[in-house]
This record gives sequence, C-alpha cells and structure tokens, in this order.
Amino acid sequence: MKPELAGARWFKSSHSSAGSECVEVAFLEGAKVGVRDSKNVNFPALVFTPDQWDAFIADVAGGKLGH
Repeated sequence: MKPELAGARWFKSSHSSAGSECVEVAFLEGAKVGVRDSKNVNFPALVFTPDQWDAFIADVAGGKLGH
C-alpha cells in the first residue's frame, strides 16, 4: 500500500447504486485524492494531485472519457 493511503477514509458517491461498477474515493494529505475499485479494495489505488483530479472530473462531466 502506498504510504499516503495509510489511514485513508474511503467513501462511495451518494449517486452509487447497489450495482457492481463502483469506485471509492478518499481525500488524502496534501490535497491529493485516492480512487480505488470498491470490489477489489486490495488492488492498487490511483492517487491524483489536485490539478489532475480537477482535470479528470472536468473530462468525466464533459463526456470526454469513453468506456
């Protein structure tokens, strides 16, 4: 596990359904954001800087990311 993920408090979006395609997010030290697969919590998580997270959210909201 990455050191910055130790003690992270993970949560799912309030928009998540009971479906199997969910991610969990944790706000980390240094304003970083962790993202992991809720079905495979022991798999490696992604860690975004604030600028990377903002760009990712903008691309999702703008429909720029495909399946």
